[in-house]
Amino acid sequence: MRTLRVALAQVNATVGDVDGNARVVREWIERARDAQADLVAFPEMVVTGYPAEDLLLKPSFIRANLQALAKIATDARGICAVVGFADLDTDLRNAAAVCADGGIAGVYHKHFLPNYGVFDEDRYFRPGTSAPVFVINGVRVGVSVCEDIWYSSGPAEWQSWAGAEVLVNINGSPYHAGKLSGRKTMLSTRASDHVAALAYVNLVGGQDELVFDGGSMVFDADGALIASAPQFVEDFLIVDIDVEAIGRERLHDPRMRKIAAAPDGVATPTIVVSDEQASHREPVQARITQPLHPDAEIYDALVLGVGDYVRKNGFREVLVGISGGIDSSLVAAIAADAAGPDAVTGIVLSSRYSSQHSREDAFELARRLGIRVLDMPIDGPHLAVEEVLREHIEREPGRQLAEENVQARIRGLLWMALSNARPRSLMLTAGNKSELATGYATLYGDMAGGFCVLKDVPKTLVYRLARHRNSRGEVIPLRVLDKAPSAELRPDQKDTDSLPPYDVLDPILQAYVEDDRSVDEIVGLGFDRELVRRIVWMVDANEYKRRQAPPGVKVTERAFGRDRRLPITNRWTGD
Repeated sequence: MRTLRVALAQVNATVGDVDGNARVVREWIERARDAQADLVAFPEMVVTGYPAEDLLLKPSFIRANLQALAKIATDARGICAVVGFADLDTDLRNAAAVCADGGIAGVYHKHFLPNYGVFDEDRYFRPGTSAPVFVINGVRVGVSVCEDIWYSSGPAEWQSWAGAEVLVNINGSPYHAGKLSGRKTMLSTRASDHVAALAYVNLVGGQDELVFDGGSMVFDADGALIASAPQFVEDFLIVDIDVEAIGRERLHDPRMRKIAAAPDGVATPTIVVSDEQASHREPVQARITQPLHPDAEIYDALVLGVGDYVRKNGFREVLVGISGGIDSSLVAAIAADAAGPDAVTGIVLSSRYSSQHSREDAFELARRLGIRVLDMPIDGPHLAVEEVLREHIEREPGRQLAEENVQARIRGLLWMALSNARPRSLMLTAGNKSELATGYATLYGDMAGGFCVLKDVPKTLVYRLARHRNSRGEVIPLRVLDKAPSAELRPDQKDTDSLPPYDVLDPILQAYVEDDRSVDEIVGLGFDRELVRRIVWMVDANEYKRRQAPPGVKVTERAFGRDRRLPITNRWTGD
């Protein structure tokens, strides 16, 4: 029986760490060789890290990545390695090198360059014009890069028409909630349509606002899932692909005799890497990882995103303002899970309006998480600022709001002062997507910090994630989950004084921010017209605040910042 043993190296690369990434690739090549793999595949742009953004415009960076690839190729002996890198011929290309026998046997250039959502590849790369098929240990293998597999007619189809029995697709596919299921459906369809086994390897790890979730998969020629890796962790997935079964399937499937060849201008050359088939070896047992619960998936994405932001940027400590509210409690829990309790310090900055139960809940949270806590009441500086401001704002119409925000800004000042005083510490902010959408946040106050953990997490989802975290071990006091949310900047204040209930607000924000529905369309969903108009105005009027917000982990399909780019100066009313 002809088989191809494929190893998928689901690694966590770091953008710009060319030497470190190359070292990891070489180590995992050795692991694959020890496992008697015929082929080991690494993620898209693994040498440079992904996305490298404007580092790709630096000639020295491109040279370093090419030199690193050459060293990687010298280790590819007795095995074939598919390695993502940035190639340079007549122009820059997003590329996959097929390394074998101590050198580079061939290179594939990505055809479909995504330029939507978080992607900006037209800025850097020229598309490929060739879809080669590589003969590896006597098996015809088509190699492609990420976006190329999402198209029903494209490189994978042309390679299968040219005889490819196994398709290897290397990826830097960023996470959003529910994306794994969509990928699985699409990949199954591609394998079945092209009557070829399909091995999909994805990057894992956090990079600024993006999280790459891994979830590498292998499908047989019928589109059945035969192996899969977990999300959010590095993994080494090995599978024996039955090539004989693919041949039998094709004899019985007339579609392979009728599909079109590659279009004019696209070559499908055959590059022989090795005709020699592997000798007998004990078969490996493929494993299939069960998908996570949706809330667990999002929570783990946030933990990985925060953890990698801390580690990859060299921070030693994380600071979190804890108020006894739901947002800061969830952020503290994520921080402790991401960086470890010993690396987290909670800061309690109570004002005259802070309730006793909020203080109690903040300290109880810190005790349960095992994090250090600092208690710094702000009454002194609050009184001093009030005294300075009083005669200048007492007759102004916005006096009450200004006085409330003074407290938030004192807290922001103290947070950042502590962060400055403690080298290599990162201040996390606790604002959520619902607040940032409507501007219910204080610029230079509670928005102050280096990383906004919940930036893409709506308030209703915050509650779900907090309950999920407690299902792993109760750390957030139940009173925090049950009490009405409040900024506690004035007596008896509630969020609902300024906003509709979150179970009403969040669906309106979903429709306007993520689905781009008009006011009329949102009203047609059953919402009050005046309420919708007010929320739409709040979203549009606060774009200037969001432009100044720290980065945060993307978990929805449409995150503020990289995904949703709206002008600040804007008279469109949303109708």
